[in-house]
Amino acid sequence: MDIFVIKGGVPLSGSCRASGAKNAVLPEMAAALLADGPVEIVGVPALRDISTFGKLLGILGAEVTRGPDATGRETLRIVPVPASTAEAPYDLVKTMRASVLVLGPLLARYGRARISLPGGCAIGARPIDQHLKGLELLGAKTSLAEGYIEATADRLTGAPVRFDVKTVTGTENLMMAATLAEGTTVLSNAAHEPEVCDLARLLRRMGADIEGDGTDEIVVRGVRSLRGTRHEVMADRIEAATLLVAGAITGGDVTVEGADPSRMGAVLDKLRESGAEVTGTPGGVRVTRTGPIRSVNVKTAPYPGFPTDMQAQFMAYMCLGDGFSIISETIFENRFMHVAELRRMGAQIDVSGNTAAVKGVPKLSGAPLMATDLRASASLVLAGLAASGTTEVLRIYHLDRGYDTLESKLRYLGADIARVKE
Repeated sequence: MDIFVIKGGVPLSGSCRASGAKNAVLPEMAAALLADGPVEIVGVPALRDISTFGKLLGILGAEVTRGPDATGRETLRIVPVPASTAEAPYDLVKTMRASVLVLGPLLARYGRARISLPGGCAIGARPIDQHLKGLELLGAKTSLAEGYIEATADRLTGAPVRFDVKTVTGTENLMMAATLAEGTTVLSNAAHEPEVCDLARLLRRMGADIEGDGTDEIVVRGVRSLRGTRHEVMADRIEAATLLVAGAITGGDVTVEGADPSRMGAVLDKLRESGAEVTGTPGGVRVTRTGPIRSVNVKTAPYPGFPTDMQAQFMAYMCLGDGFSIISETIFENRFMHVAELRRMGAQIDVSGNTAAVKGVPKLSGAPLMATDLRASASLVLAGLAASGTTEVLRIYHLDRGYDTLESKLRYLGADIARVKE
């Protein structure tokens, strides 16, 4: 397996471009199953999860190809064909939770679906009960047998659906299913995430009648069919924020092109509060830090709150703060697995339930570290960039699920980081 070897203490400087957002591409790949013609998604990052999802679509009968378009942008082309099977097998679904996103499109388009219960990062329970509740309200019959979700429907019928809790993939799944339902569906307590809005933007280009995305209530009026289209995916706000924190934690000067400050407000506010200078640039965001890191408190929340996907990276940053930082995780119950590894570098962190108290230290020291999940991997890389000495991060296959050649971007900014065989 590959590992990262990082020689820390180098302030990062320069500009790099954010990749397309994985969390937007995956539901958009699922949405292609709804179309009568080819769907092209432009700006797709080279990630393991996207390759896995492409294999899943292939099993379902779609033709999936990727390569540069005429402008050199990496593009996925998905040609949906009548499903050769409506089953998403365990061998693929076990590796990534997003596989459940094919449930709504398969049910809406073909009237049947059999999906293995999803896997992915071990960061706590992420039940799909809200998906099933919503589909049942639209007229589907669902059951759970031998680790598979089975669902059938002659044709879904629009209905009011209120989510008991905010759920991004649940909102996306029901929004896709409702596009081909008969009548109007109203999704209440819907997720606000920009990735949900990007999916709605694609669906509208395909001919869907959707309004209200980005608010608590999304209204979907069903149509008979959807067409193929071409769509440019939004930039990855989590990758962009990770790179900006890399600049701040090393006391550098980093600009991330393609980053949209309007979609990153909570993270940028905390960077400013910590003593970093954050400015918008034409088409991007710039972060510089010359003074000490001020310790600030962070509490994760659904968008537009502080994203749980940035909690681990920001904790690494707070390890070098000038005082105490209280970090509260409200989304997942098992998302402090990076704490033990940060302690190996000299961090002082106490955990009680869903709260971590971080006492800043003058410096971190390089150490061999073990990544446990996607965002934990990124936090260890950031800590290694700021630490004295050499840090080795093992199991970076977790990182490869969500960051497109992160080490190349960091090297371009001046980091001493190499990918080597273990």
